[in-house]
Amino acid sequence: MPIAYIEPLSRAWERMKQALFKPFDFGKWITIGFTAFLANLLENGGNGGGSNWKKEHANFGDILEAPYQAWDWLLGHAGWMILILFGGAVALAIFILLVWLSSRGKFMFLDNVAKNQSLVSRPWREFKKHGHSLFLWRLVFGIICLTLIFTFLGYVWKTTYKMYWYGDAEHFPLLFLIQMGLLFLFFILAFAYIGMLLNDFVVPVMYKHNLTATEAWNRFLPLHWRHFTYFLLYGLFILVLHLAVVALVVMAGLFTCCFGFLLLAIPYIGSVVTLPISYTFRAFSLEFLAQFGEEYNVSGRPE
Repeated sequence: MPIAYIEPLSRAWERMKQALFKPFDFGKWITIGFTAFLANLLENGGNGGGSNWKKEHANFGDILEAPYQAWDWLLGHAGWMILILFGGAVALAIFILLVWLSSRGKFMFLDNVAKNQSLVSRPWREFKKHGHSLFLWRLVFGIICLTLIFTFLGYVWKTTYKMYWYGDAEHFPLLFLIQMGLLFLFFILAFAYIGMLLNDFVVPVMYKHNLTATEAWNRFLPLHWRHFTYFLLYGLFILVLHLAVVALVVMAGLFTCCFGFLLLAIPYIGSVVTLPISYTFRAFSLEFLAQFGEEYNVSGRPE
């Protein structure tokens, strides 16, 4: 089965032009832009020798000691500890709210792109169950990711601390840190790849077949593993496209004397201005997925 990349992107571009420019409808533009804004809420971060290394780079030791020093300081300032914990709880609540809103928004934006329409209230109500299921899956996945990341970073810090202060005092644990850095990069790429699969393919499968997030994963994963190379290349292709978009945005911002940067920094306005980009990316994922058969062709109402 021949799988293309440029052709689906070309079709997605044509769908975007038909939806947003033929004819141009400002009301439709800002309405779809609002659903795109909701959908993307969380997506818009040697001179020394060996024997004198510690003396000349004592700051590294200070960095390793910082967690102990911060903990001792908090123990001696209970008021600040309570304030920090309260602030953390508020930040966590806001983050959970944004995950929930973006989960509902993803189906609203997808529905508008799939049907070339500009609705807010109907898809908000119609895909309530889908949004809640996606929200719970993303929340659990996020907790797992954060747990693994903090556990890993804790292990690296503790091991580095022991190697630095209690190991060979003449050598900096450079090799260990390089190895751990590469492993951490692998974790981040793996999490990003799973997130890409969820947004670009699992959400459309949920939408088309009226499934929960777990059911959609179970339906999609056999296809993914049968055609793993195609999906991996898709991820790399998307990465290249995003880098190209970033470069264009930077050039546009510089060309407008940074006014463009200020405009994009306003959340909803930024989503409206960049709607052709987000619309094309959303349509591209649908066009790419449709190549794998009618079962994955998200072009009409959900079953």
